[in-house]
Amino acid sequence: MNTLERRDKIIELLCEKRFLTMSFLTTEFRVARSTIQNDILELSLSYPVFTKKGTGGGVYIAKGYYRDKDYLNSKQKETIESLLGEVDEERKAVLESILKKFARPSAY
Repeated sequence: MNTLERRDKIIELLCEKRFLTMSFLTTEFRVARSTIQNDILELSLSYPVFTKKGTGGGVYIAKGYYRDKDYLNSKQKETIESLLGEVDEERKAVLESILKKFARPSAY
């Protein structure tokens, strides 16, 4: 895995988990702590990534930030929302889970 692929995966993991420890990242990518620190520094220039030291410390991504490729576009979202009242409870739950996972958060 090259540097760009590793950094892309770090952002992907942060968007999924919202918080990661440096220890986890060094183990996950089998690289030195200084490599991860350089990655985080570089990523923080383009993404809302920040670190916190001490208890509860690690690498965080700003609340409400998700990668655009994971969002439904407005037409997709409207279509799913329009179907909610027309389906049984089981399908409604599935549609709601899709909205929850892939609809752009309305408040940041």
